[in-house]
Amino acid sequence: MLKGLAWIDRGVGEVLKPVVFAGMIGLTGVITLQIVSRVFFTSVGWTEEVARFLLIWITFLGAALAFQQGRHIAVALLRDSLPLTLRRIVSGAGIVVTFTFLVTLAVIGWRYMNMQSYQKSPSLRLSMTYIYAVMPLASAIMAGLSLIDLIRLLTGQAPREAQAELNE
Repeated sequence: MLKGLAWIDRGVGEVLKPVVFAGMIGLTGVITLQIVSRVFFTSVGWTEEVARFLLIWITFLGAALAFQQGRHIAVALLRDSLPLTLRRIVSGAGIVVTFTFLVTLAVIGWRYMNMQSYQKSPSLRLSMTYIYAVMPLASAIMAGLSLIDLIRLLTGQAPREAQAELNE
């Protein structure tokens, strides 16, 4: 079971990496087009909206990728100074709190996405459901990853550690 969970964990990272990278490339391209069109031509109206939407998606999916890689900021000085048993209890409590927060955020994000589903973006006339969908999606991904962390902890495995700067 732990091998399957590790496979899912790695798979999430392998999917999110190229998606976030493509979003960054797209954002760079759109902003470049926006600058060039403003300076040399007539401003292209949709670029500001697309850049904003890409930034929202990159932010949430990037947060999920950072969570998967164990790169979110943590002050572990007190926890690491505790005896092993107490350290595991404190780590488990932290994971439970994180999981609860992320599930709550996913539910609220889902409700908000549905509540705003009638709204269209001004320039592209795109349903805002597609923009708001990233909040419950990224929250659910991180909640799933924290559940994997809890299972690891309960089975005696080490908690999620930050990956090396240059993976593999």
